Amino acid sequence: MSPARDIPLRRLRLPSSAESFTDRLWTVRRRWRLLLRLSLATSIAYFIATEVLDHRQAFFAPIAAIVALISGGGARVRTVLELVLGVSTGVLVGELLILGIGRGAWQMALVVALAVVVGTLLGLTGLALTQAATSSVLLTAVIPFAGTGNPAVTRFLDALVGGLVGLAMVLLIPRNPVRDIDREVQKFLTRLAAVLTRVAAALRDQDARLADRALNDARNMQPLVDSMRATAHNVAEVARISPLRWRQRAHVHLYTSTVIDLDNAVRDARVLARKTSALLRHHEELPADMALAIDALAGAIGIFADDLSERDDFEEARGELVQAARMASLALPDAVTMNSASIAAQVRSLAADLLYASGYTREEIDERLDFD
Repeated sequence: MSPARDIPLRRLRLPSSAESFTDRLWTVRRRWRLLLRLSLATSIAYFIATEVLDHRQAFFAPIAAIVALISGGGARVRTVLELVLGVSTGVLVGELLILGIGRGAWQMALVVALAVVVGTLLGLTGLALTQAATSSVLLTAVIPFAGTGNPAVTRFLDALVGGLVGLAMVLLIPRNPVRDIDREVQKFLTRLAAVLTRVAAALRDQDARLADRALNDARNMQPLVDSMRATAHNVAEVARISPLRWRQRAHVHLYTSTVIDLDNAVRDARVLARKTSALLRHHEELPADMALAIDALAGAIGIFADDLSERDDFEEARGELVQAARMASLALPDAVTMNSASIAAQVRSLAADLLYASGYTREEIDERLDFD
């Protein structure tokens, strides 16, 4: 288990029976940064709202801080804006209605419905619309103490304070964006190379079932792709807004710019495994040395992973990728079948995707992969 990643609360899951108590202790250790942020953000937001702004019912300030902290997808700044906008809409609608109709069960139903209607007409979606509804509920259900001021203004200020404090914790206690995205990408590339190695083994052993297992492995990589995309958005935001991580922006960009190409690469791997299985099941002529070409491609992925982590120039990886594509083209039999041609084409496509990820342009790729 990797020691560095603290997982957002929205992704927490119930512990399985297979997990030991030691595993759970290690998970707690990984989340030290998240725990520190949450502890500081909630206490600071509450302190500002109660001691500085003199709000006696300041429960929404720490809640807003938590919402800002656990929002993912690289959208914390937007989340804070949505939080404040949604709260503003909810308290405005709620306050205007409560002044006229008072508090109660049927009044809450009316206030919530109208808050959502108004929010929708204003173009609010997602978190903003949710906050409009929940803020109107809180305003209706919680009777303010005498002398606490206008509830609408109080809720708005609490949301603003909590959101800004949560955002400040991200800026002042940032994660290491390079480490986070490197972990995701390295895991992905390791799995991708393993899929290709299994495809090559299927060709050598003439085992269609092995190719089917490779196909299943490639299909099961989609959660890795989704996680890698989400992490890319998050680390890009951290590197962009946290002064403590500005020096890492170039390296983070190097990683995040590869994500789309890596997604395309695993799609090509699925087609490669599927066509290999079809070729073997139909007992077609095996392309000579195609297994060597696919093994070479798997090896090139390992070199690419190292170059990416070390911010190298990718020249060795590019050379190996081009060589793997050349080997696949030369391995085609004289009597080309649909499946054998597809296998060679997918090796070339995979090489091209990784060449794109290394920074090559379309013209440079066409030039390097032109073997005529």
